[in-house]
Amino acid sequence: MDPAVIQLLVLAGIAVFLILRLRAVLGTRDGFEKTPVKRDAPASPTGRKPAFEVIEGGPDTDITDYVKEGSDSAKALARMKAVDPNFGVGDFMQGARGAYEMILMAFESADMESILPFLSRDVFNSFDEVVQMREREGLVVDASFIGLREIEILEATFDEDSKEGEITLRFVGELTQVVRKTDSGEIVDGDPNTVKTQKDVWTFARDMTSDSPNWKLVATGD
Repeated sequence: MDPAVIQLLVLAGIAVFLILRLRAVLGTRDGFEKTPVKRDAPASPTGRKPAFEVIEGGPDTDITDYVKEGSDSAKALARMKAVDPNFGVGDFMQGARGAYEMILMAFESADMESILPFLSRDVFNSFDEVVQMREREGLVVDASFIGLREIEILEATFDEDSKEGEITLRFVGELTQVVRKTDSGEIVDGDPNTVKTQKDVWTFARDMTSDSPNWKLVATGD
């Protein structure tokens, strides 16, 4: 056989050996590695899979969206949810928005009977005293609610013995308000064209074992 052909075959054999050797090295994994397993994400109530991975044991965003994670208030809210699975902080906050406007406007218009079920006896008596004082002085209030600028949870507590939850909220609302003489309609205070900022700190309470979902206003401040 021609020496050149022999040399070519030898070089070809070496090249094949090197290629196989290189593939063997690149295909080797150091250490123990599990075969990847694809896991389907849990289906949503609509039957469609969420675009994110649900991490069990993570923070409850229904709580941490409103109070600091790990705080006393967060722990109190978690206990409320444990006692009453139907309770949600987000739902409570939405309800508190409506309750603030309803109670505030009923107080301004002296319509105390309509909000009696939503007030503790002490708060009702305090509000009613102001309403009666206005009536004795021949005054009436005209007010219009513009909107709620801010609402935040200042504190939440839970009593393990009574199972009563309390949530203290800070409200910053806007309204127009004038005080008139009942007989003549003359304005004695306020301006119907001026928006007034109303700041309140209210505490709501509820027995978390109760069948009624209603919270009562039990304390007020500013």
